[in-house]
Amino acid sequence: MSDPLIPLSDPDISRTELEQVEEVLRSERISAGAQVAALETAFAAYLGRRHAVAVASGTLGLLLCLRAYELRDGDEVILSPYSWRQIGHALAWSGVQPVFADIDYYSGTLSAQGAGRLVTEKTRAILAGNTKGHPAAWSALREQADAAGVLLLEDSSEAIGSRYQERLVGNFGDCAIFDFSQPSALLCGDGGMVVTDDDEVASRLRQYASRSIAERISVVAAARPPLQAGMSDLQAALGLAQLARLDGILARRRQIEALYYEYMKSFEGIKDPYRAPEATEVHWFVYEVHLGTRFSRSSRDAIVEDLRVRGIEAASYCSPMHLQAYYRERGANRCPTAERVADRTLVLPFHPRLDEEQIAFIIETLKEASVHVGAGAAIY
Repeated sequence: MSDPLIPLSDPDISRTELEQVEEVLRSERISAGAQVAALETAFAAYLGRRHAVAVASGTLGLLLCLRAYELRDGDEVILSPYSWRQIGHALAWSGVQPVFADIDYYSGTLSAQGAGRLVTEKTRAILAGNTKGHPAAWSALREQADAAGVLLLEDSSEAIGSRYQERLVGNFGDCAIFDFSQPSALLCGDGGMVVTDDDEVASRLRQYASRSIAERISVVAAARPPLQAGMSDLQAALGLAQLARLDGILARRRQIEALYYEYMKSFEGIKDPYRAPEATEVHWFVYEVHLGTRFSRSSRDAIVEDLRVRGIEAASYCSPMHLQAYYRERGANRCPTAERVADRTLVLPFHPRLDEEQIAFIIETLKEASVHVGAGAAIY
């Protein structure tokens, strides 16, 4: 199949990124080194947290967190099944038992009340995500975690730059995990970052992530055998350039969002993307469309296929984790709100390289496709 004319994601790479990556390629070191250390320092300063540890992916970042906090077989972690990145798969690799809680219908984030009802004596952590870029209800989640005496872990793999009660996401979990692969606003190709204010946890994260250069001459296993889950200087050089340009990248994405809304206004019942009052700034990870109740999952899939035929890459937002075979076969509990929302959700191309003509074409094609499947166009 040929590439789509309008891809779902297209990285915003400037000459600065090309020059910085080329400089690393011409250097004596392209594996983990000074660039990784510089990105960790810069990212911690950007968020205002004490420590940032670069990792190979968001999923591995969560796996390292689980090890750093010494979670074991039989321990439970409460999480949402509704996520694009699904870093919660790290729970399966760690042997920790995932316990799925339902989501808030409007924000798509983990329901704090639902999570609180599932706490047992086996619960060690609540893992909440800033889903699609919308901050979770962090005040309520912190209250639930503190009342239960469990960890609060923050999945910010879909959010960078968003704010909850004026604070940047990444500041609410005991550890927070970011992912820098597409379609994130900040790209390293692949890779991620774990941030924390706990000195001991940061030390453990570094020990588990990779061995230092000085340790590589030793064949003796360390007290915490590393997973070699670190980042390279090539990735870090790209990330440093992207972080320096992040405000501009996010501003352009906001312009794309505004154009989408202008062209979507003629849809029956269209509303602005939902923002909770506490979400003082939202930078969307993807441009999501909630189809009306007259749509079904099959009609949503038909719309996605119609868009593909016209050269537009679209997709369902996610396949909820609790419905995936691995978790279903292990007795995952049902999350009806997540299922209902996922069945009627699709995402459209969303990146800074889109222009107004392309957005107009996407929306016109979406309207035609919705008529083609014989349903109305109301959302929510």
